[in-house]
Amino acid sequence: MKMKQLYFVLLATFLIGSCQPNSNPDTTEEATPVDSGLSITEGPFGELDGQEVVKYTLKNKNGMELSFINYGGILTNLIVPDRNGVLLDVTLGFDSLAGYTGEHAYFGSLVGRYGNRIANGQFTIDGVTYDLAKNNAPNSLHGGVNGFHRQFWTVKKVTSEESVSLELGRTSLNMEEGFPGNLDVFVRYSLNNNNEWTIDYTATSDQKTPVNLTQHAYFNLNGAGNGDILGHQLMLNASQYTPVDETLIPTGELASVENTPFDFRSPTLIGARIEVDNQQLKHGGGYDHNWVINGARANKSSQAAALYAPESGIFMEVYTSEPGIQFYCGNFLDGSLIGKGGKPYQKRTGLCLETQHFPDSPNQENFPNTIIGPGQIYNTQTIYAFSVR
Repeated sequence: MKMKQLYFVLLATFLIGSCQPNSNPDTTEEATPVDSGLSITEGPFGELDGQEVVKYTLKNKNGMELSFINYGGILTNLIVPDRNGVLLDVTLGFDSLAGYTGEHAYFGSLVGRYGNRIANGQFTIDGVTYDLAKNNAPNSLHGGVNGFHRQFWTVKKVTSEESVSLELGRTSLNMEEGFPGNLDVFVRYSLNNNNEWTIDYTATSDQKTPVNLTQHAYFNLNGAGNGDILGHQLMLNASQYTPVDETLIPTGELASVENTPFDFRSPTLIGARIEVDNQQLKHGGGYDHNWVINGARANKSSQAAALYAPESGIFMEVYTSEPGIQFYCGNFLDGSLIGKGGKPYQKRTGLCLETQHFPDSPNQENFPNTIIGPGQIYNTQTIYAFSVR
């Protein structure tokens, strides 16, 4: 199915309304339902390989803002009010395009075709073995060297009375980064007046191929660059996690979190047990693991996580239809990346809560399936909901 045809099918089935993108990104355009307090604006963010990079901003009546660029589907800013009404940018990133085009830690990136790791950069479908870039030796990570995070996306604006949205689309061609099949992908970022950021992922393929899309935002609910996240309180609705080997590939076991540093079933300070003597923590240099969400059901969002920063009072809940969530607490940040406002991003100054299917699922028969083929639709949803306490 051609990309344009797929767009109209999806639009008719689960997407509401549409509007045309601004043909002149040098001017700021506002597309907003009357008196809703919701708006979309856009403007230039630089140029890359002869293509203009455009920054789009979704805003609601509460002052919450989400900003993205059409390069990499990257979230550049996530601004929410703290308990005193002060607006804080709570996602790590850069002030200019140069930071995102260089080597960085996937800040805010839209990740695919396969988020997380695939062991030894290989998988087999129907007896055919496919080789991927081993960009996290000896494994493949986040779709390869030039995965979705380094691609340009088409952007359409969509508005309704309840939300404003950006719909990103592209066709990942057969054998792009070693993956089989022409994969048509649409990702919708939406914002409403309940301070909810919703992400809808949809894809179809003309061949069997693994798909596992996610958003790689780094959160610091005290503000980007404002100290570490060890004082944040985290709840993960998960009684099991997937232990990993020394290269961070799951062993295949679904292990209980009971009596381990991985038990976040009740709100717990991230720093409370991160330095205990535990082999799994040593493998990741801290937390960098997949948790198995309790009661997860496809196409029905359930609560996966909750994060609270006592200093700012900002509370974030994560809902998803995915079976897993990767909690990574920035163990490999080392101060070499200079972020917003000239602040270096030191170790554990941001954390990721990446909703996903499990790492290395194409090579793990007991894990939930990530292979789609002709006639099948990949469709998942994740919601990040913000409030204060």
